[in-house]
Amino acid sequence: MPMLLKMLCAPLVLIGLLTTPALAQSDAPFRLIVTHLEPPLVPNSVMDLAVSLGYFAREGVNVELVRVQQTPSALAALQSGDGEMANVGVDALLQAIAAGASDLRAVASPNKSLPFLIAAQNAIGSVDELAGARFGVGRVGSLDHSLSGLVLETLGADIEATQLVALGQPNVRAQALMAGQIDATTMSIGTWISLPETDTLHVLVDQDAYYAAAPLINKVNAVPGAVLRERPDDVAAVLRALIRISRDFAADPDLWVNAMAAALPDTDRGVLENLAPDFASSWSVNGGMSAAALGYTASWLYGTADFAGSAMPPLESWVDFGPVDAALASLGVTQNQDPADR
Repeated sequence: MPMLLKMLCAPLVLIGLLTTPALAQSDAPFRLIVTHLEPPLVPNSVMDLAVSLGYFAREGVNVELVRVQQTPSALAALQSGDGEMANVGVDALLQAIAAGASDLRAVASPNKSLPFLIAAQNAIGSVDELAGARFGVGRVGSLDHSLSGLVLETLGADIEATQLVALGQPNVRAQALMAGQIDATTMSIGTWISLPETDTLHVLVDQDAYYAAAPLINKVNAVPGAVLRERPDDVAAVLRALIRISRDFAADPDLWVNAMAAALPDTDRGVLENLAPDFASSWSVNGGMSAAALGYTASWLYGTADFAGSAMPPLESWVDFGPVDAALASLGVTQNQDPADR
């Protein structure tokens, strides 16, 4: 090659190296275990949509979603080697680590806190009026029971003054509320907007007030120590993809609406358009790993009945900031949303 041509090509090669994302390290599938059977109507949908929209592929990592029902199944699959990463509840992760799964680490939170609200019959005008009312929970002592108790306590009410009714999953509680079998319950905003009939119901505590009263990280993506040691570049590539798609949805909510409409063609587009603005501040644009929020979450959990008598572990025994910091080193940090405090 003539010297002049070499000189002209060299800057182009350098530009290509600087602008092309670092490829992951393995062609082997990277199995991401999720606890939903289709993209959910919450920011956690980024994991599904990063597959369908090619975000993982552009980072050079071959992600396959492994779908199971509920966190216990996800943790069991992760520990048995049926996946490299799993999206699980923080409470269940801490319980698993306390039971001996000491090599698991939280590395990201694509959906820091599910957008919960408390819905009630129209006759319940304020949280003060919940005293004596029938309040639906998953089970007495469950996370939703404890979390709603924290919210109501912060707002000056007492969940223990209600008649607690154990009904199981949120969709069952929502149906019971519509049928007038209970007076109030906690559910996600997606469940609320999807209800076919709400004329006799209203939002008693909206999602912003709920999160302000209980600023907890609900779910995290956990990885075994062997995966962190053997496939660190793949883990970082997965997190880069999730951060990129979260930032794109935060910048343009219509992108999420269009992607979800394609993924769930039977869903009313109007529901998606109503949901999108409510997620404006919910996207994990820096990976969702605030040290302060994670510490607060663990501290609160260890004060609940499920952790009675257990000593709270230090943050470094269940969280590894290394992978998300590696992703942010190439992407930069987005300010004023999703704190990247360490």
